[in-house]
Amino acid sequence: MKILRQFSIILFISFLGEGLKMLLPLPIPASVYGLILMLLALCTGILKIHQVKDAAVFLIEIMPVMFIPAAVGLLESWDALRPVVVPVLMITAITTVVVMVVTGLVTQIMIKKGRRKDERVSE
Repeated sequence: MKILRQFSIILFISFLGEGLKMLLPLPIPASVYGLILMLLALCTGILKIHQVKDAAVFLIEIMPVMFIPAAVGLLESWDALRPVVVPVLMITAITTVVVMVVTGLVTQIMIKKGRRKDERVSE
């Protein structure tokens, strides 16, 4: 019953994201609105992590299964993708490397800032 309640909370916030998508004329996906609402609810204390943690862990664990329909869709449209497969693979490889580098750099910056903050506090 606990997981059902937590899942219901996540679905409700997703539903609010869908509502925002209909109300606001911005080119932002409803899922992003839902994620922002979830972040705001968690940061402000309206929602506590323990109120959604178990359902969120479950959803993360089954996430690979959610990619199966997309993979099947790609296989079904292979004839349309064949002429552009090399550029798409190159773009995917390059952007993956760029995202990894940027993520690493941002993480290093955040760790250094955290260390400096800890050093100031300990002095």
